[in-house]
Amino acid sequence: MAKITELGKINVPLGGQQIELQQIDHAEDGMSMLRVRIREGKRFTIFDIDPATAGEWAAVMQRWVIAQEQE
Repeated sequence: MAKITELGKINVPLGGQQIELQQIDHAEDGMSMLRVRIREGKRFTIFDIDPATAGEWAAVMQRWVIAQEQE
């Protein structure tokens, strides 16, 4: 059975989506994943990603934020 730890929730002002971030710890193999749940009305999109992928995703988003601040 996996242990789920809530990391945060983000409400998107334009579009009304809710983004939930959770840590999923799998007891059987000790693997930890980052779960990204995007809720749009009644529809959910769920990604379970490994630390390397999460790091790449975060880096791309951070570069985008910095570029927006410089405009």
